[in-house]
Amino acid sequence: MKKFLLALFVSVLASGAFAQNVQVHYDFGKDRKLITSTVEMFRPDKYGSTFFFIDFDYGSDVRDVDTGASLAYWEIARAFKWTENQKFMPRVEFNAGVFKLDGAGNPFIPIENCWLAGVERTWASADFSKILTLQANYKNIKDKEDASFQLTAVWTVQMLKGKMTFTGFADFWKEEMFWGTDYRFLTEPQLWYNCCPNFAVGTEVEISNNFVTNGTVVNPTIAAKWTF
Repeated sequence: MKKFLLALFVSVLASGAFAQNVQVHYDFGKDRKLITSTVEMFRPDKYGSTFFFIDFDYGSDVRDVDTGASLAYWEIARAFKWTENQKFMPRVEFNAGVFKLDGAGNPFIPIENCWLAGVERTWASADFSKILTLQANYKNIKDKEDASFQLTAVWTVQMLKGKMTFTGFADFWKEEMFWGTDYRFLTEPQLWYNCCPNFAVGTEVEISNNFVTNGTVVNPTIAAKWTF
């Protein structure tokens, strides 16, 4: 899922500013054809930073039945610091969600609760136009994985004097699946054209391996974003 503000707004850590945005994506990947809304917030303070996002999917689900809001998912993370120039920041994270398979009155099915704890390190150019954050986490997936791991990379590159933004994340983690594959990979690079400081249009390409189904899947979107 989305983690773009973690890198995009590292430059505001020193000033104590905060940022949030709302995104709307139309996913035209195979068997998808749905709309996703995302709300993100990143807020630093003198003791670290807090990040969260909330996703809702609207429309057809995996059984091609119109279900309205068919998926809800959120992540919240906190990174900790105690000195101004601290390079490695301990972090904790919680993920949870719910989805339903059809519109015939069947109950919602939970996405397993996940607890993560680890450390992150950020590198940035002098003008903060290029930012990279790497994370290493212990991961506990409720009733599934007591001692897993997750490795995450988050990046942002500002181009054309800020008119274009290339941002995204990549996750690699261990999670036993019923088809026999224990490792999963997900990346969601985004490319935005910033029409003004608040409004942008662009695209996202979700590339996954053994994430929802066995094998590699590519799902592109077209999107709009408003930054507050």
